[in-house]
Amino acid sequence: MEEQRVRISDIADELGLSTATVSNVIHGKTKKISDETIKRVQEKLEERQYIPSMAGILLAQNSSKIIGIFVNDHEKYEGHTLDDMFMASSLNYLSTEIEKQGKFMMIKKAKTMDEIIQLASMWNMDGLVVIGFCQQDYTYLRNHMRIPFVVYDGICHHPERIVNITIDNIDGGRRMGAYFKDMGHRKALCIADNDEDMDRDRYLGFLQEFGEENTKRLIVPMTKQERWEFYEKRIDIFREVTAVFAVSDFYAIDLIHFLTKKGFRIPEEISVAGFDDTPMCEMIYPALTTIRQDGELRAKVAMEKLRELREGIDTETTVMLPVSLVSRESIKKL
Repeated sequence: MEEQRVRISDIADELGLSTATVSNVIHGKTKKISDETIKRVQEKLEERQYIPSMAGILLAQNSSKIIGIFVNDHEKYEGHTLDDMFMASSLNYLSTEIEKQGKFMMIKKAKTMDEIIQLASMWNMDGLVVIGFCQQDYTYLRNHMRIPFVVYDGICHHPERIVNITIDNIDGGRRMGAYFKDMGHRKALCIADNDEDMDRDRYLGFLQEFGEENTKRLIVPMTKQERWEFYEKRIDIFREVTAVFAVSDFYAIDLIHFLTKKGFRIPEEISVAGFDDTPMCEMIYPALTTIRQDGELRAKVAMEKLRELREGIDTETTVMLPVSLVSRESIKKL
């Protein structure tokens, strides 16, 4: 049976101390605590593995120089969250910027805000980057933790003490819709796994340029097996259009694999485009046309905004970064 997680109250009971005293030692508030008591608590924490090691205790007493990156371990990743092309690319750019500032990056997949709060507080992190959660999660985190944090692509309607670093999703959709028209396409399909937030904005932007009357749409399952079965049942829709706009490179590349297995020639019979411009876009054949978001710039902005939040500098709560279109071989001119 798995051992129950050690609590501050357990440590306090074993030492005959108050929970407040133990908590103060953990968080470095030791001015009124004797050296002997501090040592006893630290040794017990180490023994009971309340935190990973004595390094954790020392970090709680000083600036840790740790930036935590917390990624939503969503079911759609099917256990491969950090393998996702967008996630991997984002982590790469963040790692570079964090190292430039002489800090360290700690990555954690999480499903709840309480997981984030526990780990961030334990290591006394200097700041957080939170990726892939929703409005209510960010609000909960803001109200239960003082450590500053920024959000990637969040929907924050009341972002006090939060900086949301997003991109112009509507413009990205518009650019792709206009490009499809310029390339001579008149019937297109849009693919997403939901009708909310940034995916909806990308779709609405596409409609603004391409036209609703010329656009079909599929909301697809998140898991691959269910998604391919879904496509199989609707295979005829891919013969009714000449181009597909997927709202992420992941779904675009996945669709190319499916259609190729079904005998479709891309882009000769059907063109496919994505969104994000992850490194895989140039590694597949045909190379994927997509909307580029600047991951390097976003990481730079994230670190700058964390610094401003730590220093109490007034800053904007939403930063919208521009996007651009990258034309490659997956779109055929008609």
